[in-house]
Amino acid sequence: MKKKLITLFMIAALLVSLTACGNKQGGSDRAGDGKTIKIAYLPITHSLAVLEEADELEEKDGIKIELVKYGSWPELLDALNSGRVDGASVLIELAMKSKQEGVGIKAVALGHKDGNVLIVSNNINNVSDLKGKTFAIPHRQSSHHILLNDALAKGNLTIDDVNVTELAPTEMPSALASGTIDGYCVAEPFGAMGVALGAGKVLYSSEELWADSLCCGLVLTDAFLEAHPEEAKSFVQSYKAAGAGLDREKAKKVAEKYLNQKDEVLDISLQWISYDELDITEDTYAVLAEKVKKYGLSDNPPAYADFVKSDF
Repeated sequence: MKKKLITLFMIAALLVSLTACGNKQGGSDRAGDGKTIKIAYLPITHSLAVLEEADELEEKDGIKIELVKYGSWPELLDALNSGRVDGASVLIELAMKSKQEGVGIKAVALGHKDGNVLIVSNNINNVSDLKGKTFAIPHRQSSHHILLNDALAKGNLTIDDVNVTELAPTEMPSALASGTIDGYCVAEPFGAMGVALGAGKVLYSSEELWADSLCCGLVLTDAFLEAHPEEAKSFVQSYKAAGAGLDREKAKKVAEKYLNQKDEVLDISLQWISYDELDITEDTYAVLAEKVKKYGLSDNPPAYADFVKSDF
């Protein structure tokens, strides 16, 4: 009898452990009820479309967006990959890497258009002056890394000609002001902060280096998409509509609510970004995938059909 009880206990424990393990492909078992969508974000101008939509969607369709703020990309990515949220506004290269590693997510829209700048110290006059200097990016898997490579190519330099360091976005303006770094490229409004401080200037804007560049994307987990297709459709359509209506004046109001930045910084930053036409097209994704391979971010980025859901 005792042996039988031990056997039953072991079987029960095994079943519990299997249930708890979750499924990496699906992100997690979280699918919710479809009426509350948990979206992770960083407090940056690149997230303004989803922040704007949060207030609109509940009034229109009765769907609540629960915004979950994170302070760094690794923290946000951990929440997304483990399925603690239903989606995120995230660096698209990070999402591509997660997809490549088997995480069940789909990119459903862009986060914004343009909106990145290369900021350099005031004594840097052209890209050739960056040789031997220290340049900061937020993450190796980022469009900021790609833009740096594109800029260096204009001066017949490569990434090996500069000292590339990864810094938290909030640290970059002060690091430039103190002379710890000589330049940086990062999500806004931190580029604008460097300009407002007088610590640096714009060397290039993203559109000067890479037309129709992709940077942040809106992604949703496969678990949510499969469990709540109609709610996902309403969410994405509402998101794109919110972006289309986000002119500079409206964007500033949203930024003032969520980003806690000075007027001068927001006025500078919002000159560089727009939120209309947030579809991820196959052509623009093909350019991104090629740059990802060219600059060593990934040897095998996910195919458009596997990574992008565009049928909303």
